[in-house]
Amino acid sequence: MQEIGVVISSPEGPTSDKFSFVIKDEKEIPVRKGQFVQLETPEGLLIARVSEIIKTNRYFMRAESVREYERTGRNLFDIFPIDRWEYLVAKAIPLGIFSDGMHRRVSFPPSPGQKVFKISEKTLAQFLGLDEEKGLNIGKVEFHEIDSKLNLTKLFQKHCCILSQTGFGKSHLVSVLIEEILDRKEEHGKPAIIVVDPHGEYHGFAEDEKYMTRTKVFDKNSISIATHKLSANQICEFQPFITSVERRELAKIIEKLRDEKDVYDMNELIAAIELSGIKPITKAPLLAWLSDLNSTGLFKNFDSPSMEELAKIGQLSILDLSDFIQLRDKQIIVAYFLKKLFEERRAKRIPPFIFIIEEAHQFAPEQVEKSRAISKKIIETVAREGRKFNASLVLVSQRPIQLSTTALSQCNTNIILRISNPYDLEHIGKSCEGITRDMIRTIPGLKVGEAIVTGEVVNYPLLVKVRERKSKKSEKGIELEKALLEFSENLKSREKDLDAFV
Repeated sequence: MQEIGVVISSPEGPTSDKFSFVIKDEKEIPVRKGQFVQLETPEGLLIARVSEIIKTNRYFMRAESVREYERTGRNLFDIFPIDRWEYLVAKAIPLGIFSDGMHRRVSFPPSPGQKVFKISEKTLAQFLGLDEEKGLNIGKVEFHEIDSKLNLTKLFQKHCCILSQTGFGKSHLVSVLIEEILDRKEEHGKPAIIVVDPHGEYHGFAEDEKYMTRTKVFDKNSISIATHKLSANQICEFQPFITSVERRELAKIIEKLRDEKDVYDMNELIAAIELSGIKPITKAPLLAWLSDLNSTGLFKNFDSPSMEELAKIGQLSILDLSDFIQLRDKQIIVAYFLKKLFEERRAKRIPPFIFIIEEAHQFAPEQVEKSRAISKKIIETVAREGRKFNASLVLVSQRPIQLSTTALSQCNTNIILRISNPYDLEHIGKSCEGITRDMIRTIPGLKVGEAIVTGEVVNYPLLVKVRERKSKKSEKGIELEKALLEFSENLKSREKDLDAFV
């Protein structure tokens, strides 16, 4: 073991909650904020995390002395051996006592003079609860040469959220997780993966030779909802403006239509209402609401994809919503398919699945009227009950303050990349389990690809440098400069064609 410092006495400690140690040799063994360390105590092996590093020098402690010497025009470095009195002090937070694979709370402080050591990688992996045999490797634990292999059950069974502002790697991280699941050994088990993709960011998997055989993309041309499978209540969830009287009449029409036909689409349902004896004051608005739904083009006489197509062991299914313009249409798709998947999983007709929702704040928004939150109810239901049936949610969002608190609070694992908005940070602190104050302070300073992992999946919060992805990146989005050049070239071409025509 490498010695990196010695515990010192200060007015603040050591205590069972915090202690400080002077760093032995910064050049030989660097110590960084967020690093894990260990030391032997009477209670056993104490594991701690460095919360801050302070650089101090006794010759610069008194402001008036420094100012007076500077006024003389003489350099302090020429008068005193300043470099010999500059040293680093690390503040550390004890996390627990680790012995024989067991964790205990720290109840007694380390003693001044005790030596602090660099933690061994094996001890750290065991202490953090990493799954070295079959875990999902998302990258390296920061400041340590150890893979952050996360246990699949702990990560997903009680749901997970991935939070980050735009451009700091949340979709990249999701892609890494998908790769790890698809590459997982058959004997370790592979869940079905369904991704709600509002911007077409995951098409790369379908174009990558390594993953294309295990990826299916369902877009605007291949997504439809079987009208004959919808009850009056379900239709009213898609169109919340339908009144109770209209719903009652709609239920009667549906019941009659089902007696006559096994399969029908929205046009046939509308025709049945037009031919019915419903009072005009009820019929007219009901027809208007259903025609409005029919205009989406979603409601046909069959489900596409079927639940069996959508949820297959070891398959990535992408619901590509990038060609849908209206948010309501996207919410209807998520509401319908997530509800059907959950029902099928409860009946054990499909395998355990992981349902990843990009831009989750759009599908389960906080504090908006019902008509703008069609998919919120089922997302919150699965968030509360899904773990009992191995139906897992991953909520991915850049605006946690706009995401349903109910859904977010049910995510027992949180992976947080950089967020600087103070309102979002406050919301994270209130809604996410296991987030400490010093972690909240760290989040705004995270670099691209750095993530804090906390909650059910790890015993203690850790900072991870997310690895590079192996899959092909989607080409749907292009760089601004490239887009400008393409537009300019197209414009010149059109002008040239116009001149030739004239």
